[in-house]
Amino acid sequence: VQLQASGGGLVQAGDSLRLSCTASRRTATNNGMGWFRQTPGKEREFVAAVDWRGGTTRYAESVEGRFTISRGYAQNTMSLQMNSLKPEDTAVYYCAAARGSSVATSTTSYNYWGQGTLVTVSS
Repeated sequence: VQLQASGGGLVQAGDSLRLSCTASRRTATNNGMGWFRQTPGKEREFVAAVDWRGGTTRYAESVEGRFTISRGYAQNTMSLQMNSLKPEDTAVYYCAAARGSSVATSTTSYNYWGQGTLVTVSS
């Protein structure tokens, strides 16, 4: 396993949750990384991305201002701090490592994926 996501769970609307992702050093140290989410019957959608240095980030409009993506000191770790969660944030969240070093918002830009962690937000 090259990417391992964790931190999902059941929370109430308005609560916060922090997702973590750990990648093998060979996989992601010099690569952009990102978070995507998916609900049953829908395509996987972009949530947030960060470049290899952690200095540039990008967010989906639906989470802008509520979610914060960051990379750890070791560069092969990544987190997604989710605040003010809404029921529509309920999904399986996937972390991924991109082919390149910059931020990327398309699933086709990523070639390594974690197994997913379920986030459920109750109203």
